Amino acid sequence: MKRPASSEQVEISSDDSSSDAENSFTRVQQPYDDPTLPLSPAAWLFRRAKSYQDYMKLIPIPGPNRGTVIPYTSWTGLGTSLKQIYDQPLHYLTNIQLKRMDRERLGAEDEDVLLETIIHPSKAEATIWLIEEVHRRTASPYHIAELWEADPMYHAFIDTIFPKLGS
Repeated sequence: MKRPASSEQVEISSDDSSSDAENSFTRVQQPYDDPTLPLSPAAWLFRRAKSYQDYMKLIPIPGPNRGTVIPYTSWTGLGTSLKQIYDQPLHYLTNIQLKRMDRERLGAEDEDVLLETIIHPSKAEATIWLIEEVHRRTASPYHIAELWEADPMYHAFIDTIFPKLGS
């Protein structure tokens, strides 16, 4: 049974106790997709973020049974190696987190020490896959769209690896 089409849009704005600038992203929900209606830039970005998150949820996290140790000097370097070895993308939020973790080492007393000598490569790999699982399973497309809206270069942190899904 078909529902009657509705042209009514429901706007929901964030009501956290943070600043107005942080809450500027308006959530637009269209109950019925009508391809003839033009989308606002925010609605288009949300639709893209939703598609991205839905796709990332479909990609299974690899198991820990590989058995080899991956040498690495930085979190982003290890992330790049994992992408190549497993032929899988890392979530946008994971890529941002790895970059942030590398920046946090700047100025530390052991900044010049190889990261793999501080944190065992197996533990580091497991850490990245745990962060990745959290992002794939729980990230909100609204949050992703807000971040993308604030960063015009967000494409740089979206991997272009497309693994085969299914069967």
